Amino acid sequence: MGGTVPGPGKGMNAAAQAVAAVVLVGGIGGAAWAWGETGGQPTDRGPATCSHSREDLPAEYVSGAQLCEALNRPDLPVLLGTPGERAETASGSGDRTAGAGGDRTASSQATVTLKSHSVKVTASYDRLPVAGMAGLLGDTAREQTVLGHPAVLYSDHTIALRINLGGAGGGSGGPGGIARHLLVARDAKDGGGSYELVVWRQDDMVPDEAALLRVAEQVLPTIPGWTSG
Repeated sequence: MGGTVPGPGKGMNAAAQAVAAVVLVGGIGGAAWAWGETGGQPTDRGPATCSHSREDLPAEYVSGAQLCEALNRPDLPVLLGTPGERAETASGSGDRTAGAGGDRTASSQATVTLKSHSVKVTASYDRLPVAGMAGLLGDTAREQTVLGHPAVLYSDHTIALRINLGGAGGGSGGPGGIARHLLVARDAKDGGGSYELVVWRQDDMVPDEAALLRVAEQVLPTIPGWTSG
């Protein structure tokens, strides 16, 4: 990924005046995520606090704000294997989307970005069980159990999107790095709905699978409504 943002300089052409970003494509429901590179060094500011937009979710569903509070934990950098870092951005959102049959399905999400990693957690309140999803999630998918809940661990590619801010043409895209996904049933009986944790690296290196599992084991039990297996 073109992770370095060039600064102004003599003779720099329009094509070089680009901002690198990554769009992470994949997961249940074709969800997509985007992040922008901060390019800054840690300052004396504390870790990021959660920001969230207005949410249209009834009280029985976990909100994006609640997911953000669960994910944006002080030891997240340690769980990811980067103890010297801190959360730089943290946000959450939630909404209900209309399906083909007119039903509105609730979902919420939160993302925390560090200098080296981004981590996302999503709560989906559809009727789909996790068992059997491995066959739909590619050759890398494998079933396992996480905290007593059925789960599927799989990987997919990000898409690197380079946006040209200095000339004609909107930009270009291409293959990015690898994202690790962990899809976990909302309850031990796998009655429908899921939580999904995703981790990807800003430098396009392959994320540590063990780090994703560490994050899941600590974050999931703190989400409101989580039931022990």
